[in-house]
Amino acid sequence: MSVSSPTLAPWPYPRWIAHRGAGKLAPENTLAAFRLGAQYGYRMFECDAKLSADGVPFLMHDATLGRTTNGSHALGSAASPTGGDHPWAVLSQLDAGAWHSRSYAGEPMPTLESLARYCIANGYFLNIEIKPTPGQEDVTGRVVGEYAARLWQGQAVPPLFSSFKPEALAGAMATAPHLPRALLIDALWDGCFDKAQALGCVAIVCNHTLWDQTLVAQVHGLGMRTLSYTVNDDWAAQRLITLGTDGIITDRVDFFSPATP
Repeated sequence: MSVSSPTLAPWPYPRWIAHRGAGKLAPENTLAAFRLGAQYGYRMFECDAKLSADGVPFLMHDATLGRTTNGSHALGSAASPTGGDHPWAVLSQLDAGAWHSRSYAGEPMPTLESLARYCIANGYFLNIEIKPTPGQEDVTGRVVGEYAARLWQGQAVPPLFSSFKPEALAGAMATAPHLPRALLIDALWDGCFDKAQALGCVAIVCNHTLWDQTLVAQVHGLGMRTLSYTVNDDWAAQRLITLGTDGIITDRVDFFSPATP
């Protein structure tokens, strides 16, 4: 007797997802970037969430402040370069826009809560990558889960959590088991799909070069959706569409129309 594969659950999210708000056109992970992405017609965004020293989820990709804020200059050489070592009252005063261009000078880092309120007010969808400061995987997942469960309570479509760190997803599962999760994978590793299933993941988010027909069929056969990062070339996007993948994360919000099926 044959065993049928799990049926894919309905997928409420659009195919096209704007990376860190508007890719590289505006300072990543700022409200200015999400507003610009929306101006290009995008309705789903990816962001990076980590914790301040006093437990406030805020948006920043790197563990350190140097690349995307003026933290090194504003806080002085004696201060820790790690964002998560500082309380939100300090982080909120940093300039997260001037590094990108003079027109964005003074743009602050947002909290996850401020982005959530923007997305909910406008009917936008969100992929929250849980990006913990090293050593803070479990607590970051737990706190982000708590915040998201509260902020999206009663909303028709919840945010999608993702992380390269299974411990972070486990933390989110502990505090927000009803919110969907996805495992991020840069390179396939032994047991990665078993781990994703153990975490109740609804999707795998891969480096786009990993997907081929066999892998897409395997992941779909396990009942999970197939998403890709970071896709900035037309040939790569067309390949993924032909393969039947479910989501494409891109920096090129000015090139790819989110209306493309």
